[in-house]
Amino acid sequence: MSEKVESTGMDLLKEVANVSGKPGLFRILKPSRAGVIVESLDEKREKTLIGPTARVSVLKDVSIFTDGAEESVALSDVFLKIREIHGEEVTLSVKTSSDKELIEFLAEVLPDFDRTKVYVSDIKKVITWYNLLSKYTPEAFVATEGETEVAAEPVAETPAVEEDPAKKAPKKEKSKA
Repeated sequence: MSEKVESTGMDLLKEVANVSGKPGLFRILKPSRAGVIVESLDEKREKTLIGPTARVSVLKDVSIFTDGAEESVALSDVFLKIREIHGEEVTLSVKTSSDKELIEFLAEVLPDFDRTKVYVSDIKKVITWYNLLSKYTPEAFVATEGETEVAAEPVAETPAVEEDPAKKAPKKEKSKA
């Protein structure tokens, strides 16, 4: 049951990555000896092997710098706020919008973002990634993050305590055999 909780809502971001030098987003399928096998998040759904030297950023680990009490805000929180304000698609064009319009967009979503550390190129990525996720993985926005966290934390903590002794016993048996 914990697997279902983890695969709903914004937790899907741990399966989605950006690969430096390649446009778009990719779903991480599985690791291999030569790197990671990924599938593009678009109509083509092309599978590619990403080498070990490529810079891969999992969206679950990405955050945006802020000036507030917290040093940064998780990208998943920003995506949920964009969903509240703009709905399923951000209509602001990344290619034709001015820097001022892009900064105003992020200021509307995250008023206390750090204007010295967050560049216009970062804002463009956030908009592009949001639109891709909204179009190709709408299930990421089904459950709110608050519900996911409440459901995931107790489930994750309880088995970890119970499984440790159980895991140690079979390992000892296997190593003796």
